[in-house]
Amino acid sequence: MYSHGSESLIKQAREIQESELQKFYSRLLKLLQAKEFGHETIDSLQRLHLILSATKYTRTLPTELQRRLLSLLSSPVEQLQVLSSAVLRETLPLSGQELNYNQDNSHTAALLLSQAGSRADLSSLCTQLIRSLENRQSDPPNHSLTHTLPIVNAILTHSPECLTEEHVTLLSKKLVDWLRYASITQGVGASSGGFFTGPRSRQPVPIAELDGTVSGDFFTVLCVGQGFTEDQWMNVFSFSMLRHWLLTYHSVPSGVPITDTDDRSEFDSSVVSMVSATSSSSRLLSPKERVREKAFQYCLRLIEQSDRKAHKRTDTDLQKACLVEAVCILDCVCVEDTALVYRTFPCVKALFGRLSSDLTFARVLLPIAQFYLNHGEMAAVDCESVWKLVFSQFPAELFNDPFLAHELLRFLRLNHENLLLRVPQYTRSFPNLLKFLAWDSPAVVDDFVDLLPSLVTVETAVELLHTLLDLPCLSATLVLQLRSTSSPISEPSGRGLMSLDAFRNPALRGLFLYLLRTEAGSGDTIDRLSVLHELLAEAADWPRVVQCAQTVPVLLHIFFNTVLKVADENLLTHLMLVMLERSSLLLKLPTYIKEIHRVFSCHLLRLCKLHPSLVVNQSHELLEFAGTTANVYSKEEIFTHVVWALGEYLSVSCDSRCSVKLITSCFETLEAVLFEITSSSPPPGAARPAPRVVTTLMSALAKLASRSHDLIPRVSLFLSKLRTASRGGSVAWCSDEEDLVAIVTRGEELWSLLKTPGVAQSVLTPPAHVTTPQWHRDTNLSMPLQLRTLTSLTHTQ
Repeated sequence: MYSHGSESLIKQAREIQESELQKFYSRLLKLLQAKEFGHETIDSLQRLHLILSATKYTRTLPTELQRRLLSLLSSPVEQLQVLSSAVLRETLPLSGQELNYNQDNSHTAALLLSQAGSRADLSSLCTQLIRSLENRQSDPPNHSLTHTLPIVNAILTHSPECLTEEHVTLLSKKLVDWLRYASITQGVGASSGGFFTGPRSRQPVPIAELDGTVSGDFFTVLCVGQGFTEDQWMNVFSFSMLRHWLLTYHSVPSGVPITDTDDRSEFDSSVVSMVSATSSSSRLLSPKERVREKAFQYCLRLIEQSDRKAHKRTDTDLQKACLVEAVCILDCVCVEDTALVYRTFPCVKALFGRLSSDLTFARVLLPIAQFYLNHGEMAAVDCESVWKLVFSQFPAELFNDPFLAHELLRFLRLNHENLLLRVPQYTRSFPNLLKFLAWDSPAVVDDFVDLLPSLVTVETAVELLHTLLDLPCLSATLVLQLRSTSSPISEPSGRGLMSLDAFRNPALRGLFLYLLRTEAGSGDTIDRLSVLHELLAEAADWPRVVQCAQTVPVLLHIFFNTVLKVADENLLTHLMLVMLERSSLLLKLPTYIKEIHRVFSCHLLRLCKLHPSLVVNQSHELLEFAGTTANVYSKEEIFTHVVWALGEYLSVSCDSRCSVKLITSCFETLEAVLFEITSSSPPPGAARPAPRVVTTLMSALAKLASRSHDLIPRVSLFLSKLRTASRGGSVAWCSDEEDLVAIVTRGEELWSLLKTPGVAQSVLTPPAHVTTPQWHRDTNLSMPLQLRTLTSLTHTQ
């Protein structure tokens, strides 16, 4: 968020009038025509940049002002170069204006990149940039090199097709030079306040390792000194873009392997280690292959350097970052050249063995897990310890690390198909993985929207449904777990948290340990779930718990949409029972309970529509639920849909097992509920039955009666009494007059239908060919012929 002052400036910039803007242009042009530029010029350029960038419209500057700004690109004052380049990038180029690339000025290149209008423009710019990189180390230092390479990388990011085979070859050669043959002596000491400050030395001083020892091998990003030379800086820049280059350049068509006759000696001015030494045959490799080989050597050296004890904490963080990049690059080169897998795996395996016991290296271990996933099968190595670390320890102990959560979930998203095939632990680890969601729902909910379908299987579906419903409980438990290890925490009133005492109580510990389990398979849910909800009642207003509860309905929709694709009828039956059972076993968050009931109602109907036989199979449980009058008030949404499903699908047309006895039993159950809620006066302040519940019960009874005509007089009697009662004025169970009118009107419609049982059955229980007509496929009708005729006419050439 912007500060109040910043928002005020942006608002002024957006609302500036055209007349005022033209005056500002004239005033700035006079300032730029002066021989020297002061603070007023700098301030005016900054204000112009704000005006141009604060709106979505791209403006055209006056011709003379734009020319003055172009001339500032070659100003000796870097601040003027930066400001003029930034301003020009926010404007439209002048028609016919030619801007020549100056290899000594990276700001010109950045401007050309922003205003390139075609692939040809980008390709031309790329050619000029790469030619400017062809200076040898013996040439005078060119300080634009460190600015040019990032611009090339930007072109590679946005338009890799602009690089031709010649571009790839030239840049590959330069990358090899910078990566492998950078100077191994320290550069001139930097000025006071810069990097690597220190006294100058007349004699060349060799570069050092992070532990202070003299380096005995080629220069890498983990080497230190009092100053860096130009080629050493290019070494650092090259490493920063190396993985991107390896992932992109292979898309450019490869030419004939080229013998690099201008290559430097492998033994030029360095002590060669066993890691970096290669056979002389590497000179015969194509430039692309040589980049791959040098990247391999560079990364192995970084892994060796990372084992040194750094003197500074920042250097330790640098080692970790370089390890992540090194392992990712090794993975890239092994994907491109599988022969390197056998040379790489011993090093990666040793690195894993060294780091696996220290969870501070968790973000380094994830790229190692990616390497094992991609190449472990080829190398025939045991990956069990890797997956135990990733799926067990990481979520259980580091669920509150936002960076690890992001990277681990990204790893799972990118690899979930391979994980399903090769890693059995993946689908069983959902209780552990969901801890990331329970802890920080807003940040990771998008990841789980993508991941959840891959976790739904026939074996995990029931337990996963229970776990999703218990996510708010898991969120509260994670908070308690962290609080139990810290100093005692009390509420503002000074009263201690009862849930925290319960968490520490050995007698109740098992309830919380089940929520904190790391793997599925130890049971569907908790036997004493209602006890757990009582213990966590005070957590209902904790921010993390509330946020977590808001994400559960979204995930439940995804769960049910997925489970319908993989489940058989037995599993769907089990899920229906879980929905009925869990509708009354939820953490006491009113909004949460209401949303869960809405989701259950929606998908209960889907299950019944796709598999009508489920209603007959589970008629006893459904009738028990529908026969509980309390559900009319506490579970209105799901109760209404259960009643509708019973009335709709308890029919011989849906299932031949549906007997008259079953229909009668269902009728009597629903009749008793309807009579109870409409015959008794609720106490003052008590809830009244919703009009939709009443009309649904009436419709269900009418449908059932139309299938068993002996029941019609009983329905007609109730409907006539309802009509008579409404004439006497308002009724106690319905306080709204409009609702009562709607209920009575619906009752009269049903009564009229039931007077003619044959019509009632065809209307209330229509046959399938009426509800799902397929006239366009019926050969006995004339419509298919008409459709074919019209189709042939419209398709006639």
